[in-house]
Amino acid sequence: MLGGAIRVSTPYIFVSLGECLTERSGRINLGLEGTLVLGAMGAYGVAYLTGSPWLGVLVAAAAGASLGALHGALCGLPRVNDIAVGIALMLFGTGIAFFVGKPFVQPKAPNLPSIPLGWWIEQPELRAALEINPLFVLGIALALALTWFLNRTRWGMILRAAGDSADAVRAMGYSAGATRLAATTAGGALAGIGGAFLSLFYPGSWNEGLSSGQGLMAIALVIFARWQPIRCIWASLLFGAAGALGPSLQSVGVTWGYYLFGAAPYILTLGIMIATCSPTRSLRGAPAELGVAR
Repeated sequence: MLGGAIRVSTPYIFVSLGECLTERSGRINLGLEGTLVLGAMGAYGVAYLTGSPWLGVLVAAAAGASLGALHGALCGLPRVNDIAVGIALMLFGTGIAFFVGKPFVQPKAPNLPSIPLGWWIEQPELRAALEINPLFVLGIALALALTWFLNRTRWGMILRAAGDSADAVRAMGYSAGATRLAATTAGGALAGIGGAFLSLFYPGSWNEGLSSGQGLMAIALVIFARWQPIRCIWASLLFGAAGALGPSLQSVGVTWGYYLFGAAPYILTLGIMIATCSPTRSLRGAPAELGVAR
């Protein structure tokens, strides 16, 4: 269960950190589901063609950054709605990934290596559970780095100011639009890396149903985490544990209700949205420039 939670939570960590960074700048990106799928396809295709999974991760980050930059540029135009653009780019990203990725459904690409932290344990189940992917460790480090960046650096202060008051940023001599463009681009790159984890480690294959809506669920996760990077880690582990519940019970012989347990992440997302639908709860900690906070 612990190993499954760590594996399933890793894409949530990267997508939620990317969305947290984007929303702290005052912009919503609902297109991260398309970014996640495009990153997964790009990483898998490049890893298969070159034999290097880490090169695939870099390409996934570049693909995610490109889609994020497109989202940021379009949303910077007058009278353009963030949510409408996000939905359009979600469909665009998934459509491009499915079209270009068809030749890579059957071939087997090399997977990312894992760190065997359970080498000292004799039980093979526990040893397998403690095989941690380096991207999970990188996600934890990124959450700590983002917390430091947002709270301790000048550029982090400017980004937070862009999320709370565009007028304040302009008074400081900076452009709120350029700040949001940079944050959206970086957030897209992180979501693309989350997609690379899906196709190159867990489950470690490429097909059209790979993401199962994880990009959209990560947006609810950011609200649950109150736009705090460290809380995104705990929320991602919670969602990861919900996603690993079905396979874990099946591995110990509990087969009844498998599909019900498989729906646990979606039920959890619905429960969180209902629990936080009150304006006084859902908007607590939200950047003031977000559309939902106005």
